[in-house]
Amino acid sequence: MTVDDPTAAQDDQEGPHPTRALDDTVHQRVRLGVLTIAHEADRVDFGFLKEQLAVTDGNLSRHLRVLEDSGLITVEKGYAGRRPRTWVALTREGAHALDAELRALRALVRRLETPRDGT
Repeated sequence: MTVDDPTAAQDDQEGPHPTRALDDTVHQRVRLGVLTIAHEADRVDFGFLKEQLAVTDGNLSRHLRVLEDSGLITVEKGYAGRRPRTWVALTREGAHALDAELRALRALVRRLETPRDGT
C-alpha cells in the first residue's frame, strides 16, 4: 500500500476505519481521563481529578462542563465539613460511551497488529 494509492488500504482491511468510531467528546485526553477515573469509583473529588490529570481548575471545569452537557457525568457540589467540594460521577450513558471508545481503540490496535500480506 502506498499513500498514492488510497484504494490499497481498502484491500488490506475490510469495513470502516476504527477511528471513525472514536467520539471526539470522549477521546480528548482530559475528558477520557475523567471518564476512566470516574469509572473506578462511585464519585471522584474535583481536586483528585485535577491532581491526577495535571490540569488547572479552569481547564478541568471546562472539560467537566462538556462531559456534563453531554450527559456523560454528573457534577455534585456540597460540603465536606466546612469545605466546599465538587464530586464527579459517571452516568450510565457515560459508562456506555467509555465502553464504546475502548472498543474502538481495541479495534484500531488489532488492525495495526494484523500482519499485512507481503510483509
